[in-house]
Amino acid sequence: MLVLFLFVFVLAIFTGFELISKVPATLHTPLMSGANAISGITIVGALISANADFGTAAKVLGFLAIVFAMINVVGGFMVTDRMLAMFASKKKKKA
Repeated sequence: MLVLFLFVFVLAIFTGFELISKVPATLHTPLMSGANAISGITIVGALISANADFGTAAKVLGFLAIVFAMINVVGGFMVTDRMLAMFASKKKKKA
């Protein structure tokens, strides 16, 4: 069972890298909200995995998944906030 979890984890790493590297810079910020939603789902799954009785390796991988997903969520909110601030400053200059 652990081998299956490791296989899915490694497959997710390669898939994520390929998807992110193919996204143009102009689409990166609008897609961040979708990434935040996916990371929220990842956090829930990682919490379940970290609490399950699959052994120490599953707990460590669950903890790492929580940490990386939280970094992604916080970074996504920071990028979104910065983008909204840029639009707000243009709106204030026009008024």
